Amino acid sequence: MSRSLRLPSLLLALMTLVARDAVAQLFTPGEQNSSNVKVLSHIPTGGPFHLNSIDIEQELSRPYVYVSRRKDAGFHAISVKDPAKAQVLYSWQIENQPLHEGRALGAVDIKYFKARGRYYVALGLQFDATGPDTDLGAVIFDVTSLPDTTRVTEVGRIRAPATPGGFHTVYSYKHSDGRVLLFTTTSGPHYNVYDMDKFLAKGANQGLVAQIPLPESPGMSRAGYHDTYVGYDPATHQDKFYGAGAGGYYVFDVTRPEEPKLLTSVTGMSGMTRGHTFTPDPTGRYAVIESEYQYAPLRIIDLKPGLDGTVKNITRPVGAWTARWKGLAHNTEVRWPYVFVSAYEDGVQVFNMMDPTNPYTVGFFHTYDGPTEINKPNPMEPKAKPGEGDVDNGSFGIDVRNADGLIVTADMYTGFWAFKMEGFDGWNGHQWGLPNVSSAQDWDNGPEGVPKNKVS
Repeated sequence: MSRSLRLPSLLLALMTLVARDAVAQLFTPGEQNSSNVKVLSHIPTGGPFHLNSIDIEQELSRPYVYVSRRKDAGFHAISVKDPAKAQVLYSWQIENQPLHEGRALGAVDIKYFKARGRYYVALGLQFDATGPDTDLGAVIFDVTSLPDTTRVTEVGRIRAPATPGGFHTVYSYKHSDGRVLLFTTTSGPHYNVYDMDKFLAKGANQGLVAQIPLPESPGMSRAGYHDTYVGYDPATHQDKFYGAGAGGYYVFDVTRPEEPKLLTSVTGMSGMTRGHTFTPDPTGRYAVIESEYQYAPLRIIDLKPGLDGTVKNITRPVGAWTARWKGLAHNTEVRWPYVFVSAYEDGVQVFNMMDPTNPYTVGFFHTYDGPTEINKPNPMEPKAKPGEGDVDNGSFGIDVRNADGLIVTADMYTGFWAFKMEGFDGWNGHQWGLPNVSSAQDWDNGPEGVPKNKVS
């Protein structure tokens, strides 16, 4: 059985302190952050390589943030009811946790979703063959009762014995046909797609309804997919899957997930043999891509020639951005024209992509205070790449609450942070003359722009 951890009151008091100037030791005055980005809360948690992915509920009436704990295979539920006084409400870790240690990645991703009028969290897990649960991909929790933690319950586990090694990424999506779907990586050359209503009903095959294949591409350097984004395109009335993985980046029409259709790809780009992160703008024309090696900038690509059928494959970016040429940006959230970046050692960064050919930084806060650009011990990646230092520590995951513009990040070294950027008081695509499309889901109504005669 899993177990919840009740934290002593003294520890909670320490964890809910507003951020101290711990990171200031690495930066001279004025360099720790831009003047327009203010820290609201900081919860130090766990030390090196502890936290990673993060997801914030979008309804102001449910002020909860979920953070996966990589090292000990668990998660925190954090309240930001008062963003200046964030506090951990609930913690969980897998049973027999010492048996799961070693080279296992642990809890690597986390997403919330709403189904059947209740709220759930999907915790993505990865364990290797040297211990138990090598086939365990995700644990699903009912968190509807928050802030009452006594009724938070585990409702089930998704296992994938055909592709052992767990789920590195999970992505929850409200499909245009009304289904609540969970997209997950596997150790195989495909993404799994689970119907969460069927899973919760204990349906056949745990609700697995589809698989998104990984196309063969020259120069592949990883076995399968990594990160993904799924969104609705009101212009074409298509649900689109944006997958990053071996060889590059791929866009599929998943209006019928059971019959995925490849629309275009981004491969063969100079200096790039693998895809890591793929985040489009609200129109689906421009996208920010990340390739996960030191010195690599975030590239901005124009997908229009591929989606129009002018070319089969995109091979050149139209723009690029980096916080520091020696660094490495990681995950991204697009709230056009802003791109919010968890940039590892460079902390939280925000840049403007209104002109995709000329993006520029508009704000930042350095959350990381550990060693930099050295071969430091990293249990997740034991060896540095030839000629490179390990720079993949620091701000790992990032998310934005559209209702009020609250920015949250999980720093693997320094913990949970909440920020406010001056002038950014929330986001709705309509304010910019664009579709109101982002990673935030409307769980009750589904994507906007869906034809009224579409089956739901």
